[in-house]
Amino acid sequence: MADFDEPALYGDRWASVYDERHTWMDPGQAVEFLGALAGNGRALELAIGTGRVALPLAASGVAVEGIDASRAMVERLRAKPGGESIPVSIGDMADVQATGPFRLVYLVFNTLFGLLTQERQAACFRGVAAVLEPGGTFAIECFVPDLARFDRGQRVQTQDVTVDSVTIEFSRHDLATQRITTQVVTMGSSGDVQLRPVAIRYSWPSELDLMAGQAGMRLRERFGGWDRAPFGPASQRHVSVYELP
Repeated sequence: MADFDEPALYGDRWASVYDERHTWMDPGQAVEFLGALAGNGRALELAIGTGRVALPLAASGVAVEGIDASRAMVERLRAKPGGESIPVSIGDMADVQATGPFRLVYLVFNTLFGLLTQERQAACFRGVAAVLEPGGTFAIECFVPDLARFDRGQRVQTQDVTVDSVTIEFSRHDLATQRITTQVVTMGSSGDVQLRPVAIRYSWPSELDLMAGQAGMRLRERFGGWDRAPFGPASQRHVSVYELP
């Protein structure tokens, strides 16, 4: 029986539909931002997935490598133009199984929160610090937690309605562990039901800063997005760049 804590669960369940469900996400600004950090150095993407960011970053001239727990996700990456040329290690991103040094290590679209305990997230920061070159950076994109989204620890949201199907998201929030467990349920007119689970453990920006400091890194800059908008009290997400002295 599958468990939410299995590192490959999300990728294995979502790989077949991941790209079509995220066509609205333009990687252009992220690629420009990350390319400037990488310069002529090597870059490592944790949770590289289907290559949404890694492929255009590599096409821009950056030497990109990746880590992902899901072979199904990596198979999708391999099937795309340029995907075969990106070295990818299969494993838990908290362990950072890669040979450095790298100028840049990065995580996009909240994937750090896929590590479901504070300990595993902190281990990821330590692993990143171990493979960064001096002066190298760790860039992460995460949402800012909004607990008002939940009513008594629950949330139900309709994601999509078509003539032949409906997709509804059911979530539970555990305030003590900062964990959110979700099932995205799609029901079709023929009676078929698809379940796609998501589990995260969110962290506050200040908590991430502490993990970075314990790993020997320091916050260099923080923005409200890849467009370098200022980060402030109303920001719903952040792009934070940590530097190894």
